[in-house]
This record gives sequence, structure tokens and C-alpha cells, in this order.
Amino acid sequence: MKESSLIYDWNTVEYEFSRNPSNHPHGVWFDDETLRDGLQSPSARNPTIEQKIELLSFMEQLGLQKVDLGLPGAGPFHLEHIDAMLSHIKENDYSIRPGAAVRTLMGDIKPLVEMQAKHEMEIQASAFLGTSPIRQFTEGWTMEKLVTTMEGAVSYAVENDVPVMFVTEDTTRSNPEDVKMIYQRAMELGVRRLCVCDTCGHVTPNGVRKLLTFIDEEVIKDAGYQRRDIEVNWHGHQDRGLGVANNIAAVEAGADVIHGTALGVGERAGNAPLDQTLVNLKLMGVIENDLTLLNAYVQKANEYIEVPLPRNYPVFGEDAFETGTGVHASAVIKAMRKGDHWLADRVYSGVPAGDFGLKQVIRIGHMSGRSNIVWWLEQNEIEVSDDLVAHLFEIAKSQKRNMLDEEIHAAVTAFSSQ
Repeated sequence: MKESSLIYDWNTVEYEFSRNPSNHPHGVWFDDETLRDGLQSPSARNPTIEQKIELLSFMEQLGLQKVDLGLPGAGPFHLEHIDAMLSHIKENDYSIRPGAAVRTLMGDIKPLVEMQAKHEMEIQASAFLGTSPIRQFTEGWTMEKLVTTMEGAVSYAVENDVPVMFVTEDTTRSNPEDVKMIYQRAMELGVRRLCVCDTCGHVTPNGVRKLLTFIDEEVIKDAGYQRRDIEVNWHGHQDRGLGVANNIAAVEAGADVIHGTALGVGERAGNAPLDQTLVNLKLMGVIENDLTLLNAYVQKANEYIEVPLPRNYPVFGEDAFETGTGVHASAVIKAMRKGDHWLADRVYSGVPAGDFGLKQVIRIGHMSGRSNIVWWLEQNEIEVSDDLVAHLFEIAKSQKRNMLDEEIHAAVTAFSSQ
């Protein structure tokens, strides 16, 4: 039987993701912000340089195209880490393109000029400046001051051959005329990478589409530039829990680079989770990256940054592919007995575990059937008998949660010693 006949995919009904390559500088890319914006999380631990390099290696293996290595203006310690990661990228001939966040200050950009010369590679300067009315009012800024500040920093970077991604903070709450003015002036100065930010996690998917359409039509094309010559980045946050949905909306609206962090680590409620974004775009057929190492990357990020990884976190939480429910487990077991991993991965799962380095797990608990117990015993190479199954079934029904493997082994040992 054809696999396609087993699942009717409403996601594809009257929907087709289309992207005309001639209208974009490249395909859909990703910028991993874990080691910069992610580490601004109030609960994050700053990893050692060895740990950062290991995370960087995962990014390379996952086929991510860009990485933000840190904030040079934060001090010598951060500069040292950025320098070490640049050395690793150069020595190992990585494809991933490095960048660093900078304020629109020449003092922040100067270290990038020096490190570009040292490592003989381009380092993107992600130069950020707040443009929303609420930020301007709080800081006592005017648009004239903001434009002047941007001009000084961008001109310095361009003159020193540092590629600039100009970032308007809080774009999703900024006035259209202000966004248009400052982006168009930045492009006049030589900027070819724009970053649209939902800094406070304010926008909805509909707002993403409207804003990116405005950037395309009213900012880029209105200024006489070809869309294929300007890279549009989307940077989202999780304050409303819409980070992944907004990332997908940004891709559909034509963004060229999607930002995110491992496990959505970041300030307040966090950044848009890059791992969940990759999973969804892979399942949608938008990207073809081999993501079998994505689970390993997420687990290392959890370990090194100490960001929480809830058991019910989508795809990568411990509960994501485990079931102790009799009806669910029975269907999965039947698929496994057919020797059909494709079937087992999908009969009760909207995400195929194997595509992301994971597998289905059958548990035993108060909602389990006897098939759960038989399967567990077989997988643990324990002889199956009706009496043992009945004994474990009685114990399982008295539990308040699924049993741990060591608890089941203890029950088996106790039964055998009777």
C-alpha cells in the first residue's frame, strides 16, 4: 500500500508553498541566535568555550547557514569566546556564516573589523536600534537622532568592509513611516540585509504577513531596489506563545532568513524555538536538511545552558513519543510487529520520531493494556508467561503514573523469586 494513501494531509489542501528563486537572494536560511540572544535569558548559564564550540558544531552538521556568536560590546570575556569560535570555524572550514550583534556604535563594530582581518573571513555585524514610538518616548529619542546614529555606525562598517544586517528593534510596534525612512536610508548607505524584529513578542501571524508585505512593497521596491538583492531576516519572540507560528508565517510571506534559538531560550518567555521551526518546515517540505542530530543538539543545549526542557516539550521532551495508553500503544505495537517503522512512527504521532533521531517508546501504567506488558517484556528479553503478565497488569493498574523501567524490573524480580 502506498504510504500517501494512509494519511490524508489537510495541510496541503488548496495550499502550496511557492517561492520564486529569482525574487530572493537565496533559499530559506536559518540564523541560530542561541549563543547570543538566547544567553540573555534570565535563567541561562553561559556555557564554557568548549561547550559553545560543541553547540556550534551541531549547527554546522544540521546545515544551518548563519550563527550569531555573541555581543562584542559586552566585554573582553565575550570577545575571547567569539575569537575562539571564529578560529574553530576557520580551522575546520565550516560553511556556517558567523555574525555578532552590535549596537549602532563604532566602538562595538571596531572589534569586528579587527577580527575580520585576523581570521580573513566576513563577520556579519547585526546592528540594532530601537524604532518603536514607545521606545523613542522612553529614551527621549527622535527619528532624526536615530537616523544620524545609524548613519555613523553603518558608514563605518561599510567603509571597513564589514557586512551589515541592520536591525530595527520592536519593528512590529513601529510606525510604518519610521520603518520605511530608516531602512531606506540604511540601504542607501550600502546595507543589503534587513532584520525585522518582533522584539516583545507582540505580533500575530497575520501581522507578520502584513508587515513583511509592507517591507517588500513599500520599503524595498518603492526605493527602487530589486527584492533579490536584499536579504530580509525575521526575528521573533515567544511572549504570546506564537514564535513558531510567526516563523512559519514569515517563511510564507517571503522572509529569507529565520532566526531562533535552541528550546526557545531567550529573554522573558524566550525567542522563537528554532528546533520546532525546523521540524515544521521539514514536515512541510520547505527544507531538506538532515535533522537526525537535532535531538542531540537540543539535549546538549539543555545541559550546557540549563534552560528547562519540559517532559511534554514538542518532539524533544521525554513524553513526546512515549505512551502507556492501551489503545494507542496497541496500534503502535501492531505496526512494529509488521516491521514497519514508517507506520509505527505515524499511526499515533503527527511527527515521525525517526526523522529527528528519536523512537517510539511503549510504557506500562494504570491505563495500559496487556499488549503493553507483553511488548515491554519482549523488548527487555524477559520470558513472557500468562502469570507474569497478569501479575504486572495488576501492579500497573494500582499505579498513579506510568512505571519506570527499574520499577518494572523490580516487580519481575519479585515475581520470579516467589
